[in-house]
Amino acid sequence: RNTPHRRAMFRNLAANLVLNERIETTDAKAKELRRIVERLITRAARLGDELTVDIGKLKDADRERVVGRRVHAQRLVASFLPKHGTKTNPDGTTEEVDLVYKLFHEIAPRFLPRIKEKKGGGYTRIIKMTARRGDNAPVSMIEILPAE
Repeated sequence: RNTPHRRAMFRNLAANLVLNERIETTDAKAKELRRIVERLITRAARLGDELTVDIGKLKDADRERVVGRRVHAQRLVASFLPKHGTKTNPDGTTEEVDLVYKLFHEIAPRFLPRIKEKKGGGYTRIIKMTARRGDNAPVSMIEILPAE
């Protein structure tokens, strides 16, 4: 069932995965999270070349179309993903990261060659780890793959 608490939990898990690109969670949550994050990345990557094209070099009609498609895709992603995440650096300082910007400008462009080859999906990897100490729940690490 898709309760508000469950939706909020997966929003936060997806935000942490986009922020850190690797998190540890239970197997069941990792498998469900994979579905969600792959859809978010696909939403951005489907823009194709319009994702990375320099808007300043386009003609007016093309610019309007490209900006419109980008804004629409970003709003759809932002309706699920929180706007900002707080990342703690190794030296103990914290920084605010715009998650939608990171997804569209750092993560999705990695997979454009894959999209052009008509090989959708496969942006994440789940690695099974040991059982959790307190309740013996199976734990996995889910990560967003680096560029090929």
